[in-house]
Amino acid sequence: MTPSDTATPGYQITVQPSGRAFTTHAGEAILMAGIRAGIAMPYGCKDGACGSCKCKKLQGTVIHGPHQSKALSNEEEANGYVLTCCGVPHSDVVLESRQVTAEGALPIKKMPSRVTVLEKMSEDVVRLVLQLPANEAFAFHAGQYVEFLLRDGVRRSYSMANAPHTVAAGGGALELHIRHMPGGKFTDHVFGVMKEKEILRIEGPYGSFYLREDSTKPIILLASGTGFAPIKALIEHMQFKGITRPTTLYWGGRRPADLYMDAWVQAKVAEMPNLSYVPAVSDALPEDTWTGRTGFVHQAVLQDFADLSAHQVYACGAPVVVDSARADFTARAGLPEDEFFADSFTTEADKARAASSL
Repeated sequence: MTPSDTATPGYQITVQPSGRAFTTHAGEAILMAGIRAGIAMPYGCKDGACGSCKCKKLQGTVIHGPHQSKALSNEEEANGYVLTCCGVPHSDVVLESRQVTAEGALPIKKMPSRVTVLEKMSEDVVRLVLQLPANEAFAFHAGQYVEFLLRDGVRRSYSMANAPHTVAAGGGALELHIRHMPGGKFTDHVFGVMKEKEILRIEGPYGSFYLREDSTKPIILLASGTGFAPIKALIEHMQFKGITRPTTLYWGGRRPADLYMDAWVQAKVAEMPNLSYVPAVSDALPEDTWTGRTGFVHQAVLQDFADLSAHQVYACGAPVVVDSARADFTARAGLPEDEFFADSFTTEADKARAASSL
């Protein structure tokens, strides 16, 4: 079922406990209708891969398009849970989603951008800076992402690595961290032939990953690899807003070089008394002379925090890291499920493998 399926009439979606409501177009997935209406429900990949948009269906009928079982299992679906990103209503629907807020309702824009910086941060990561049009304001929340609109209609998603205050009312710049995925349609271009001054079309902002500023709870920031990009934006935003909640950043990589902005983090720790930093490396070699924490980064959190019941966690990076952290933090350390906020960096290869197993 797709938004172009005109056989299905549009239906009203009501989200509790907020009571906010919107109407879908014929055959349109619930999430996209909500985004179009300016209703901010939780979501991440928009492709049925990450499970961030999963919520409880209280009333109505929803039919799902293709999705990964780890995002929504058969048992969860039988118990009334839906993925709004690929769920198409076949009646009026009432959902329960406690993360619905007016805060996320920023306008989605398409615009050209010009590459001004292409800086290699490690063997497989570049820092890409995009200049935005001088006459076009672009509002976003620290932690959100944009999509690149490629010539053949394909899209690729990357998080902003800078905070909104660094982007002027018009003519600002976005910072992105791009990891090379050999064979990847977009990253092969970035690492192969892309030059400064190239024009790229982007659309955004997307995503419900942003700091919940109405809370006073201590914060755990968890990043793996380039999952650090949106975490960097959160740190910049917290410093700018004077947010002094106790915050610990755990950043993990396979080798020390994967912590490609370690010096930047160390500098922020010196400037922000509320911020602590724990780097972790899982596969260090003898020549790395690594003397810091080893093993999986989410395990380092559990070693330091046996009780997370009074914390919020913001996790970004590889799906295996995010999924493991979600499961272990809630089951073993008492983290409330609704205090775990995540952006799982699902690659096209991940999606293809999942599709082949359906």
